[in-house]
Amino acid sequence: MRTILITGPGGSGRTTVAAATARAAAREGTRTLVLSADRTDTLGAALGATTGPEPTRITPDLTAWRPDATAGFRDDLTAFQERAAGVLDLLGAARLDAEEVTPLPGAEELSFLRALRDAALSERFDLLVVDLPPVADALTLLSLPEELRRYLRRLLPPERQAARALRPVLGRLAGVPMPSEWLYETAGRWDTELAAVEAVLADRNTTVRLVAEPGPAGAEALRSAGLGLALRGLRPDALVANRVLPERAAEGWLAGPVAQQRKTLEEWQASYDVTAVPHLGHDPRGTEDLAALPVPGVKDTGSTVEWPVVDRLADDGVLVWRLPLPGAIRDDLDLIRRGDELVVAAGRFRRIVALPSALRRCTVEGAALREGELCIRFAPDPGLWPGTR
Repeated sequence: MRTILITGPGGSGRTTVAAATARAAAREGTRTLVLSADRTDTLGAALGATTGPEPTRITPDLTAWRPDATAGFRDDLTAFQERAAGVLDLLGAARLDAEEVTPLPGAEELSFLRALRDAALSERFDLLVVDLPPVADALTLLSLPEELRRYLRRLLPPERQAARALRPVLGRLAGVPMPSEWLYETAGRWDTELAAVEAVLADRNTTVRLVAEPGPAGAEALRSAGLGLALRGLRPDALVANRVLPERAAEGWLAGPVAQQRKTLEEWQASYDVTAVPHLGHDPRGTEDLAALPVPGVKDTGSTVEWPVVDRLADDGVLVWRLPLPGAIRDDLDLIRRGDELVVAAGRFRRIVALPSALRRCTVEGAALREGELCIRFAPDPGLWPGTR
């Protein structure tokens, strides 16, 4: 199964492009599901049908789905209260009824990620088109599984589960139930679910596609989005330049906007595989309008970019970790080594990554940014590297 993640600046028409991409694939006989994170039914407006919390069949090969975050959070909390019943009773806690539950911050994102995972692992579809939130929120969403798994590992290290056999004894000695068992079971289940989402996002059959309207605002948003995606190890497979005005309209008051779009398109073509989608003169509504949008089809390439470690021990005595970060500015970069992790900050984006095993036995010797690539030099630590003493 292939997955296309579509995002772009707010108001760029990304939902319409996602609907058109899904519809074009379905017309060719590909069993397609289009998944949207929008609270309002923008997806249904584009498709000319109502979509909601249950998958809706639009055509024989096209299904649309907008998961209900409130219902998902309510179900999760109810299940959690059931599993933690003993501890809650011990503490005298009053349980929440389903009717009084409202989603907490982050609940919508987690519900949507779970829906994405379930859809990607389903055998009912050949293609999953995901209408992500606007690009700033989409970058946060894409980083969530990795960050949460890191928090879980720090707060509840798996190795502590080795003491599981002692918990019943400790419980009898203390005279109260020990919550450790269900706590670790819950953490383990969350880690498994988050790992499944991470696997979908990092799969070679998953691609990221950007949508933007050519112009100064779109260009600035894409510069930021490109750097944010690069820090996640992702590179867009295509850029859809949406609502492009026709050249014949370059007269009168439209001459300025047309020239501005033309200049932006030329700049984008130097960095992206650009598909220009014309302005229809109205908001696309229904399958006929979607058919008039020449969106790019499904490609065989993935969006995951490797961060290779280059062995230069023989020549320079170092290993070089190469991180492609197009659009990064030297003064906005910051690196911090924390044990076996590296904190990489680029502008307003930040990521904590685990060092490859070979680099964990090294010390950082320096770093340089050259032609959009951050090269970090590591020298073997004599106390940890075999044969260097």
